[in-house]
Amino acid sequence: MCDLNGVMRGKRIPVEQARKALEGKLRMPYSLIGLDIWGEDIEGNSLVFSTGDADGLCQWTGRGILPVDWTAHPTALVPLWLADESGAPYLGDPRRALARILDRYKALGLTPVAATELEFYLVDPQSQRPVGPVSPVTGRRLDSDAALSIDEIDDFEAFIHDVYEACRAQGIPVDTAIAENGVGQFEINLNHVADALRAADDAVLFKRTVKGIARKHGFAACFMAKPYGDRAGNGFHVHFSLVDAEGRNVFDDGTDQGSETMRHAVGGLLAAMAESTLVFAPHFNSYRRLRPRSYAPTAVAWGYENRMVAIRIPGGPTGARRIEHRVSGADANPYLVLAAILGAALIGIERQLSPGETTGSDGQGATPAKLPPDWASAIATFESGTHVAEIFPAILRDSFIACKRQELNTFALNVSDFEIETYLESV
Repeated sequence: MCDLNGVMRGKRIPVEQARKALEGKLRMPYSLIGLDIWGEDIEGNSLVFSTGDADGLCQWTGRGILPVDWTAHPTALVPLWLADESGAPYLGDPRRALARILDRYKALGLTPVAATELEFYLVDPQSQRPVGPVSPVTGRRLDSDAALSIDEIDDFEAFIHDVYEACRAQGIPVDTAIAENGVGQFEINLNHVADALRAADDAVLFKRTVKGIARKHGFAACFMAKPYGDRAGNGFHVHFSLVDAEGRNVFDDGTDQGSETMRHAVGGLLAAMAESTLVFAPHFNSYRRLRPRSYAPTAVAWGYENRMVAIRIPGGPTGARRIEHRVSGADANPYLVLAAILGAALIGIERQLSPGETTGSDGQGATPAKLPPDWASAIATFESGTHVAEIFPAILRDSFIACKRQELNTFALNVSDFEIETYLESV
């Protein structure tokens, strides 16, 4: 199962016990969902200390038994999510949070159609700090950007081929692969599906697959938001539209501008964006990616065919009219990201919120509305947010806030080498 940080947690069992997992007979502690990024319990967590660290029931999500062939011996993954003793959904589970939002859409006769784009770096696993990988073809270490380089895709063809094959075996709908803007950076898109829960599953499983295949080829795959201070960050862009019971795209009104429903959805996304930033940028490193005049937004803004803004409306045939949400880093939890996006869009649709004017090509415009500039501000804004209180269950919000506060405090206690070098004798 997937914890709040997007880390997979579970057990290894003999194959003859697999039926236990499928029949809901496995148990794991509720507290596993809320561990910090280092796998430590959250100090004062009521799920640990007031309940005796009680177990929940592990229910099979229904996703097939997924083959894993990059381990020393072939294994398989059974995706699970948590329930309480009565069998009711445990609302602290991030996958359950997304499922709740989708139930609200279903009640309105609407189905989100979602696709994701994930960027990652291949790095040398032998290095303490990220450095480009050695090309399997030339034998030289990559040291320059190669945006959309066909040669770089060809050089890493064996790795990319194995990623595609592993994804097909797991039912992950891989689409286009490109060399991105950084040294050894790639992006692989996943095709849209009319099931946002499956789209989030696909993103979680895709990250795990890429990491496993990378190790098989002698690399490490890095989904950090900003592994290099002076190079492009890793984004996690989400595209979505909504179809009604007849299968019609309700964002399409036959014009390039899109329907009123689409603009109301954008209004909701903008209204909830600042307080949702902790979901989109959940880690200390995440805020290195969010910089002005980059492809990672800092302003609460939208526009048509503009990659500098947080919310982009892509061009193309009107029947494919959709919204692209560009705030998240690849380090974010896909279940929470899709819940935050679709939940905010639903608020906008229900309340008919206006998105206001589009912004300029630099993504800044004259709007004063900005995303929280740092981790501490994002935690505080999430905690006081009224929109996120509508989107996420209280138990999940409380656990997420406690987790992020503990991680923030841990970072505050660690002084970097650069700080020592800068200040030790100069001040």
